[in-house]
Amino acid sequence: MAKILVIDDDPDTVLACRMALENVGHEVTDAINGREGLKMIKKDRPDLIILDVMMDTATEGFQLALKLRSPDPTSDWSQFSDIPILMLTAIHSTTPLRFEPDIDYLPVELFVDKPIEPDDLVGKVDWVLSKEEV
Repeated sequence: MAKILVIDDDPDTVLACRMALENVGHEVTDAINGREGLKMIKKDRPDLIILDVMMDTATEGFQLALKLRSPDPTSDWSQFSDIPILMLTAIHSTTPLRFEPDIDYLPVELFVDKPIEPDDLVGKVDWVLSKEEV
Protein backbone atom coordinates (compact mmCIF):
# COMPACT_ATOMS: atom_id res chain seq x y z
CA MET A 1 0.00 0.00 0.00
CA ALA A 2 0.98 3.66 -0.12
CA LYS A 3 2.90 5.93 2.23
CA ILE A 4 0.66 8.93 2.85
CA LEU A 5 1.65 12.18 4.57
CA VAL A 6 -1.20 14.20 6.10
CA ILE A 7 -0.26 17.86 6.62
CA ASP A 8 -2.96 19.45 8.75
CA ASP A 9 -3.04 21.40 12.02
CA ASP A 10 -6.35 19.86 13.15
CA PRO A 11 -5.61 16.74 15.23
CA ASP A 12 -9.16 15.44 14.70
CA THR A 13 -8.74 15.56 10.92
CA VAL A 14 -5.36 13.86 11.14
CA LEU A 15 -6.79 11.12 13.35
CA ALA A 16 -9.79 10.58 11.07
CA CYS A 17 -7.53 10.35 8.01
CA ARG A 18 -5.13 8.02 9.81
CA MET A 19 -7.91 5.67 10.96
CA ALA A 20 -9.60 5.51 7.54
CA LEU A 21 -6.38 5.03 5.58
CA GLU A 22 -4.58 2.65 7.94
CA ASN A 23 -7.76 0.55 8.06
CA VAL A 24 -7.24 -0.26 4.36
CA GLY A 25 -3.49 -0.84 4.70
CA HIS A 26 -1.88 2.53 3.98
CA GLU A 27 1.03 3.81 6.06
CA VAL A 28 0.22 7.29 7.43
CA THR A 29 2.54 9.94 8.84
CA ASP A 30 1.58 13.50 9.72
CA ALA A 31 2.82 17.04 10.17
CA ILE A 32 1.07 20.03 11.77
CA ASN A 33 2.21 22.70 9.29
CA GLY A 34 4.06 23.27 6.04
CA ARG A 35 7.47 23.58 7.66
CA GLU A 36 7.12 20.21 9.41
CA GLY A 37 5.56 18.77 6.25
CA LEU A 38 8.60 19.69 4.17
CA LYS A 39 10.85 17.92 6.68
CA MET A 40 8.69 14.81 6.47
CA ILE A 41 8.66 14.92 2.66
CA LYS A 42 12.46 14.93 2.60
CA LYS A 43 12.68 12.23 5.27
CA ASP A 44 10.02 9.79 4.04
CA ARG A 45 9.25 10.67 0.39
CA PRO A 46 5.54 9.81 0.60
CA ASP A 47 3.52 8.40 -2.28
CA LEU A 48 0.75 10.94 -1.64
CA ILE A 49 0.31 14.15 0.35
CA ILE A 50 -3.02 15.11 1.90
CA LEU A 51 -2.71 18.84 2.47
CA ASP A 52 -4.81 21.39 4.35
CA VAL A 53 -4.89 25.02 3.16
CA MET A 54 -5.32 27.02 6.36
CA MET A 55 -2.69 26.22 8.98
CA ASP A 56 -0.19 28.72 10.41
CA THR A 57 -1.38 31.17 7.73
CA ALA A 58 -4.60 31.29 5.72
CA THR A 59 -2.84 30.18 2.53
CA GLU A 60 -0.02 27.97 3.84
CA GLY A 61 -1.21 24.89 1.95
CA PHE A 62 -1.41 26.81 -1.33
CA GLN A 63 2.13 28.09 -0.79
CA LEU A 64 3.42 24.60 -0.02
CA ALA A 65 1.79 23.14 -3.14
CA LEU A 66 3.34 25.88 -5.28
CA LYS A 67 6.75 25.27 -3.70
CA LEU A 68 6.56 21.54 -4.42
CA ARG A 69 5.42 22.15 -8.00
CA SER A 70 7.93 24.89 -8.82
CA PRO A 71 9.00 24.64 -12.47
CA ASP A 72 12.51 25.72 -11.45
CA PRO A 73 14.75 22.64 -11.94
CA THR A 74 17.22 24.04 -9.38
CA SER A 75 14.56 24.22 -6.66
CA ASP A 76 15.32 22.21 -3.53
CA TRP A 77 11.91 20.62 -4.02
CA SER A 78 12.03 19.70 -7.72
CA GLN A 79 12.79 16.06 -6.88
CA PHE A 80 9.42 15.85 -5.11
CA SER A 81 7.29 17.51 -7.81
CA ASP A 82 5.81 14.19 -8.91
CA ILE A 83 4.24 13.40 -5.52
CA PRO A 84 0.47 13.75 -5.95
CA ILE A 85 -1.34 16.19 -3.66
CA LEU A 86 -4.91 15.82 -2.45
CA MET A 87 -5.97 19.12 -0.90
CA LEU A 88 -8.45 18.47 1.94
CA THR A 89 -9.73 21.72 3.38
CA ALA A 90 -12.61 23.67 4.88
CA ILE A 91 -11.67 26.88 3.05
CA HIS A 92 -14.92 26.88 1.07
CA SER A 93 -16.85 27.24 4.32
CA THR A 94 -14.86 30.35 5.30
CA THR A 95 -14.68 32.26 2.01
CA PRO A 96 -17.01 32.84 -0.93
CA LEU A 97 -14.12 32.07 -3.30
CA ARG A 98 -14.13 28.66 -4.99
CA PHE A 99 -10.96 26.72 -5.69
CA GLU A 100 -10.20 23.75 -7.88
CA PRO A 101 -7.02 22.17 -9.26
CA ASP A 102 -5.20 24.39 -11.74
CA ILE A 103 -1.73 23.69 -13.11
CA ASP A 104 -0.56 27.29 -12.61
CA TYR A 105 -2.46 28.53 -9.57
CA LEU A 106 -3.37 25.46 -7.54
CA PRO A 107 -1.16 22.58 -8.70
CA VAL A 108 -2.86 19.68 -6.94
CA GLU A 109 -4.51 16.54 -8.27
CA LEU A 110 -7.74 16.88 -6.32
CA PHE A 111 -9.46 19.49 -4.14
CA VAL A 112 -11.85 18.06 -1.53
CA ASP A 113 -14.01 19.84 1.06
CA LYS A 114 -13.95 18.94 4.76
CA PRO A 115 -15.57 17.16 6.36
CA ILE A 116 -15.35 13.96 4.32
CA GLU A 117 -16.69 10.52 5.11
CA PRO A 118 -13.99 7.88 5.66
CA ASP A 119 -15.10 5.74 2.70
CA ASP A 120 -15.12 8.82 0.45
CA LEU A 121 -11.59 9.73 1.57
CA VAL A 122 -10.34 6.21 0.82
CA GLY A 123 -12.02 6.36 -2.60
CA LYS A 124 -10.46 9.73 -3.43
CA VAL A 125 -7.02 8.55 -2.26
CA ASP A 126 -7.32 5.37 -4.35
CA TRP A 127 -8.39 7.43 -7.38
CA VAL A 128 -5.44 9.84 -7.08
CA LEU A 129 -2.97 6.99 -6.56
CA SER A 130 -4.33 4.98 -9.50
CA LYS A 131 -4.26 8.10 -11.68
CA GLU A 132 -0.57 8.50 -10.91
CA GLU A 133 0.24 4.88 -11.80
CA VAL A 134 -1.14 5.21 -15.35
